[in-house]
Formats: sequence, C-alpha cells, structure tokens
Amino acid sequence: MTYGISEVAEKVDLSPYILRFYEKEGLLPFLERDSNGRRMFTERDLEWIVLIGCLKATGMPLKEIKLFIDWYVEGDETLTLRQNMFYERKRAVEEKMAMLQKTMDMVTYKCWFYDVAVEAGTADAPKAIATEDLPDEIRA
Repeated sequence: MTYGISEVAEKVDLSPYILRFYEKEGLLPFLERDSNGRRMFTERDLEWIVLIGCLKATGMPLKEIKLFIDWYVEGDETLTLRQNMFYERKRAVEEKMAMLQKTMDMVTYKCWFYDVAVEAGTADAPKAIATEDLPDEIRA
C-alpha cells in the first residue's frame, strides 16, 4: 500500500514541506514516485520518518541522521558504525534524562515550598520545617 504526501503528513504529524525537505536532503532513500511524479510513501518510508523523528528528538543533527542513512544503504559493512552511533545516542539521551530529572526535582521542591508557604501565609514557613520532616520526594 502506498500513501500520498498529505496522508503521510497527517499520519506522522509533519508538514508536507518537512517531508519534501527530508527527501531533498536524502533522508528518504527508498521513496518512489508514480508515473506523474507524485511521491508514493510505503510503510517502510513511514518507518524511516518515525526513526528520523526519534533521532531528532535525541538531539542528533540532520547531518548525522543522513550519515546513518548512508551507512544503512551501504550495507552490513557499516553495522559497527551504526551500532556505535546508537550507543552514542543512548548516552546522549541518558544525559538529557539526568538533567531533566534534576530539573524535575527542583520544580517538585518549589511546588512543595510554595504549597507550604501559601498555606501558612509566609515564605518563612517551609524554611522552618526540619529536613527529616520533609516529604520523601523532596528529601531525595
């Protein structure tokens, strides 16, 4: 089964412009066209688009995504390169998650702080609570 660009754009929540850009940049190496020159997206193309979105979400630049796709097209001789690239992405995501967890910890603390302060009517109230009396999610 094939899909037109508008159908794909709706399915993957991207604009047709972005999909055309991906093709122009060589990120959709297997995309075919019909006799009228219209793009015909297959399930395989949709999988590539989802993978591109995933890699972008890790912070990977399009230049590196293109390199991965080129390695894929080259075949099995690039398996180790692709494996290493994904381990690097995994490390980048883990670092991002650790930073986000620190941010969440601070936001959670501030929510607690202001809950206590608003209830007491003063910002001094949370400061008067002993460390051992703090909620577990704040103490951690």
